[in-house]
Amino acid sequence: MDGMTLQVHITGCASYLPGEPVGNDELVGLLGDDGSSAAAAVRRRVLAANGIRSRHYALDAVGRTTMLNEELAAEAVLRAVKSSGRDVRELGLLATGTTQGDVLVPGFASMVHGRLDAGPLETLSAAGVCASSMAAFRSAVASVRLGEHDLAAVVGSELISRALKQSRYAAGASGQRVGYDAQFLRWTLSDGAGAVVLEPGPRPDRPSLRVDWTHLVSHAHEHATCMRAGLADRPGGQPAAGDTWLDRATAAEAEQAGLLRLRQDVRALPDLFTAGVGEYVRLVRAGRFDPREVDHVLCHYSSEHFRADIFRLLREADLMIDEKRWFSNLSTRGNTGAASIFVMLDEAWQSGRFAPGDRILLVVPESGRFSFAFAHLTCVGPADRPTPTSRSGRTGQTATGATVSGATVDRPVATGQTVGQTGTVEAATVEAGAVESPLGSPRADDDEVVRWTVLELAGVWADLESRLRRVPVLRRLDTGTATLADYRRLLLTLRPQVVEGGRWISRAASNFSEELFELRSAALHHALEEHRDFRLLEEDFQSVGGDLTEIRTAPKNAGSEALSAFMFHQASQPDPVDLLGAMFVIEGLGTAKAARWAGQLREQLGLAEEQLRFLLYHGANDDDHFAALRDVLRSGLIDRPRAERIVRTARVVARLYALQLEEIDD
Repeated sequence: MDGMTLQVHITGCASYLPGEPVGNDELVGLLGDDGSSAAAAVRRRVLAANGIRSRHYALDAVGRTTMLNEELAAEAVLRAVKSSGRDVRELGLLATGTTQGDVLVPGFASMVHGRLDAGPLETLSAAGVCASSMAAFRSAVASVRLGEHDLAAVVGSELISRALKQSRYAAGASGQRVGYDAQFLRWTLSDGAGAVVLEPGPRPDRPSLRVDWTHLVSHAHEHATCMRAGLADRPGGQPAAGDTWLDRATAAEAEQAGLLRLRQDVRALPDLFTAGVGEYVRLVRAGRFDPREVDHVLCHYSSEHFRADIFRLLREADLMIDEKRWFSNLSTRGNTGAASIFVMLDEAWQSGRFAPGDRILLVVPESGRFSFAFAHLTCVGPADRPTPTSRSGRTGQTATGATVSGATVDRPVATGQTVGQTGTVEAATVEAGAVESPLGSPRADDDEVVRWTVLELAGVWADLESRLRRVPVLRRLDTGTATLADYRRLLLTLRPQVVEGGRWISRAASNFSEELFELRSAALHHALEEHRDFRLLEEDFQSVGGDLTEIRTAPKNAGSEALSAFMFHQASQPDPVDLLGAMFVIEGLGTAKAARWAGQLREQLGLAEEQLRFLLYHGANDDDHFAALRDVLRSGLIDRPRAERIVRTARVVARLYALQLEEIDD
């Protein structure tokens, strides 16, 4: 198949859930607890939030483990191969994903292979958390697409129940109770395995699922560890020598210190969903899929409580897929981690939800250190035969019919560690670093110019978010290590742009022609609202020990100088409509960031609301300014050339704004 790529189809799918379903009333009998009312209250709280009514464990009636994780995985693989109508001895590749295998060495795929009556084959063990199975899936898709293997099996499997027993949750040497971050996972996770079989052609006798594209990306460069085991907590998020369980004198000492418990920082989960929706928006913007044309969404989430958060974010972005098209079996199958997406796919497919022509979107957010996996599938009938495609025109199409890159590797961004006999690290197809734009996303009734502008501005916002996460003072805010001096320096840095904002807005207003009189009027109104903001900022600066003379006479840093010069230059041009791009960035930071920064400063430094009035004011009022911006974009005054100017100016202002914040630490 030199020079050619193939289509890839899922021709078999199966799951294996050990034992009988376990209801909520049976949990304590299997896993145990300390008998306290506090523990019971936490358990009830978690179960009420996660919405799980039954799940499965590889445990007998008295809580003894009955199977190994590799056995669960092997059983799922055998069932999936059988459902495809093929023989396990035909497999050329076995790719696995799990949070924790049964042994430290060798790799999980090798251990699963040892359980199968198969011949020699390539193995790949993807390590991570929930998205590890999708990392394995992506690698297997690439291998089949390139013609390296005619038949591959992918399995996600978890046997977490061994780590959920009460013996692992007893108070440690300090005598402190186990925190909510560990208890949440204890009453949420369960055992199971799910597997799929991949081959170039669809089944000749029944429908198959064509793999149109996959997307896998890590945002670990911007986020601290959220879900972890074997790691001590460290302010700032980056582990150091001595922080891991292997650095303790003995494994028993690590166990006693609670390092082996699986924990999740639930406070970080809202950021996970926001970043995940950002990736979703980025894929829409890249033309990978159109939400209006997706027939089924299978999204892995750990708790029904979080489903509402995801839906809210998608609705705010105007990219919500009808709730009736979403499928989940979390309530009856539990959260099986890496296995969940294939367990979900198996049940949805076997229940007859998919018909030829249906488009299916798989979504797996992983909280470990913020990774996201997506796959787009199309149900095809038995008569739809595969067509080889040259590598210059990659196989697979988006929901809108655009050719996409399939499983090709664009750049090295690893999610966890994806290692097999090939010794390679899998990659993401689209750059990382996206969150939802405060402007939202295109509406169904938007024309092409508005749609293009909104999506391009979403890309500008994604780049700005990525840059802001690397700004030292903002990193200290996010990790809880900010100081009062940091807050004073932040206010001192922001003052010049606040003072000059009303001036450049007024100058811009004077340069609008009669054709754009409405924009002139809006600019003057905005300048009137903003021209006294600097007084709030100065009063906040004084309230935290700052000297008024200092903030009024301090020189601008390099970023502030560049931003000011650019803004006045653009405002002096005829019909400076492109300054709407500057407003998008500056007002967007007020809408999306100011209130959050104020909350972080209040929590970390014990500040009163009276000392944070400037940030709180913009967090509460910039939404109105954004509503006006949305109205202008959809007023009919913005044609494509003007839209391009708006996007270009937004991009420049975003970079200069980030630069002025970076200069705080210079």
